[in-house]
Amino acid sequence: MSERKKTKAYLGLPANPFSAGLRGKCPQCGEGPLFQGLLNLRVSCSRCGLSYDFADSGDGPAVFVILILGFILVGGVLFVEFAYEPPLWLHLIIWAPVTVVLSVTLLRILKGLLIALQYKNNAAEGKLDDR
Repeated sequence: MSERKKTKAYLGLPANPFSAGLRGKCPQCGEGPLFQGLLNLRVSCSRCGLSYDFADSGDGPAVFVILILGFILVGGVLFVEFAYEPPLWLHLIIWAPVTVVLSVTLLRILKGLLIALQYKNNAAEGKLDDR
């Protein structure tokens, strides 16, 4: 271990959920990748072995992406329209790729963040007590 870099994972300290989530890293160690591919979660962390079975971000990231990008893109489209008055086909050429790239990027970032916060806060599905 003396040769290895002493990181938070080796010291047993919990990772910062904001840093780990925004970077798409494991919420426990902050080093292993959270995603396999673009938006698919891995089965477990390759670094510390944390199983990602608990992770269920649901529709939360998509809702935030819709609200945030709606605000940004509508503002951008209106600004370009009133400032330059381009034809409709030029709007499509500009805004379609921007929408796709920003949507996927923001969805990955927010999904990682919500999963990391879910892990930190030990969030789980609601349960009713049988009394």
